[in-house]
Amino acid sequence: MRRLPTAIAAAVALIGPLAVAPAAVAGRAPAPTPEQRAAALVAQMTLDEKITQTHTTGKGAGGVSRLVPGVPRLGIPDFLISNGPAGVGTGAVGTQPDATALPAPVALAAGFDPELARRYGVVEGRETANVGHSLLEAPDVNMVRVYRNGRAFENYGEDPYLAGRLAAADIQGIQSQGVLAEVKHYAANDQETNRRTVDERIDDRTLHEIHLPAFEAAVKEGHAASVMCAYPSVNGSFMCENSHLLTDVLRGQWGFRGFVQSDASATHTAVGAAAAGQDLELRDNGPYDEELKQAVLDGEVSMARLDTMIVRRLAIEIRAGLFDHPRTVTPIDAAAGGAVARSVAEQTAVLLKNSGAALPLPATGPHSIAVVGPYAQVAHPGGGGSAHVDPLYTVSPVAGIQKRVGGGVTVQSSDGSDAAAAAKLAGSSDVAVVIVGDLEKEGTDRTSLSLPADQDRLVRSVVAANPRTIVVLNSGAPVLMPWIDDVPAVLETWYPGEEDGNALAALLFGDVNPSGKLPVTFPRGEEQTPTSTPDRYPGVNGTVNYSERLEVGYRWYDAQGEQPLFPFGYGLSYTGFAFGRLKVSPVADRHGRVTVSVDVRNTGSRTGAEVAQVYVTAPPSAGEPPKQLKGFAKVTLRPGQTRRVTIRLDARAFSVWDTAAQRWTTVGGRHVIAVGDSSRNLPLSAPVRVR
Repeated sequence: MRRLPTAIAAAVALIGPLAVAPAAVAGRAPAPTPEQRAAALVAQMTLDEKITQTHTTGKGAGGVSRLVPGVPRLGIPDFLISNGPAGVGTGAVGTQPDATALPAPVALAAGFDPELARRYGVVEGRETANVGHSLLEAPDVNMVRVYRNGRAFENYGEDPYLAGRLAAADIQGIQSQGVLAEVKHYAANDQETNRRTVDERIDDRTLHEIHLPAFEAAVKEGHAASVMCAYPSVNGSFMCENSHLLTDVLRGQWGFRGFVQSDASATHTAVGAAAAGQDLELRDNGPYDEELKQAVLDGEVSMARLDTMIVRRLAIEIRAGLFDHPRTVTPIDAAAGGAVARSVAEQTAVLLKNSGAALPLPATGPHSIAVVGPYAQVAHPGGGGSAHVDPLYTVSPVAGIQKRVGGGVTVQSSDGSDAAAAAKLAGSSDVAVVIVGDLEKEGTDRTSLSLPADQDRLVRSVVAANPRTIVVLNSGAPVLMPWIDDVPAVLETWYPGEEDGNALAALLFGDVNPSGKLPVTFPRGEEQTPTSTPDRYPGVNGTVNYSERLEVGYRWYDAQGEQPLFPFGYGLSYTGFAFGRLKVSPVADRHGRVTVSVDVRNTGSRTGAEVAQVYVTAPPSAGEPPKQLKGFAKVTLRPGQTRRVTIRLDARAFSVWDTAAQRWTTVGGRHVIAVGDSSRNLPLSAPVRVR
């Protein structure tokens, strides 16, 4: 390969090697690396061609077209982007292809199962390839700090360790299909209110311990090809111009070698974005390209920097095979995608209450069922905004239940718009199933945690008419339940995807045993939440203070001595489980690792799955929250079966972020390991000494 111009050589050096070139064969020179191939292509581009490679095209449906046109004379293919993260969303030219509508990512989080996340990612990646696209904007790993957040359903809950494990697995699944994954929204994109202008004030330790670990796992363990920089400012600098987080942390501390793409029109100045480390603008007919070209001509952005921006992306594309095997449109396997969607929905529903064994419903009865509520007659596959998926098909709850019970059982339905009529229908039936929920969407936050449109009154009316009422929640985040003491059973099914009705019927009748665990705490009231003051949410004078610091989610309730309605990690089952024989390494090994082993036994009469959760309490000198999730394992057991579960904790489980040194520091002393089935039910504990 000919000698590269100085600017291109500088770009290659800045990226660093992503792979080792094949060894020379029979005296031949080694094949060029993806970086070398990309650099050679960029060296042949005109300035105008280079500029076209730094942004997507103009407006399409939804205001943004997700296409970077190729350069045919150089053999560079079109680069097409799909929205995510619940399946294939808005397309590269503003279209919305039909695809598998998977359950919302918050549901996936409730599975506490990285292997399930990997399978979820395989469907996302395969169907992104099916529609001819190159990259999926997924996963979304921001913490659910604000329960009203309109995009809470897109995330993996309130715990960074859980989110990181699932993000890495999801990315591995996506990228196993020869397409690229893009983790978003980097960083602290935690509310929709004023999202384009708000300045979030977050101390460095809180950033590294709460809001960045899931991104770090996505980069280091998932090997995400791309990172999307978000709208808000963090500590006075808009994210797509935040040199500290894009360069010092992302590339410097974590060793990221992919490319950074902006959120739609999140770029403020071309010079600032280029200097900070953004490589590709997701455009909304902005002036970015003209500004960038003029900045290069004026010397404000060097040619070497421009070349680096392009080489980073092209090298990733080449490595993924997108140059040598360009994307073509192929049929989506609807049955395969639907099977995964149903499996995820069945494994992630959370049984919140089950007084008197109201569930499962008996196989030989009831003779009549009333299915009522705004989500009874239509499936509720997902939330709104850019995460919306046009499903290949849907199964409504009433259709799924009718299919499950057959023609021998009368199934009647009402949309619940007339509470009195719904109550009358419920009263004339053996069992009532009332399906209520919220509808989160990008661009706006919920006005409160209460169910909208008088659904609380509907629940009260139905249960008053029929005490055998099952409440099914379709929500993307916590909701308030003023009727909780009056109903015998509550099942949280999140946004359950296109197989909504089939999965719900299987859960109601015990064909599947609920095994989901809450990835977010459900509070008793608005005033109990960590962000109930205006300075924390929605902000004062354009500034949000993360003054709760490390006390996000369950950490807050523990630190404040508050009793939530349902704690993080909580979830009931149709069977029972017990933990025993906890064994913890008395001293961490020389690498700071600790092994935790525990017996998990199914004490009931049904096969089911339990999640063994491991929490660590640090010495008081560490200044950490009372306890934090540091490990988990999901295990399926037959009635009476016992299995020994081993969970290994690494040094990070016993470390804090040292802001002055800008590194993780192990906290020496006596830590306590606790094991159980939720953050508030930890029957076994043992100390461990860490050097």
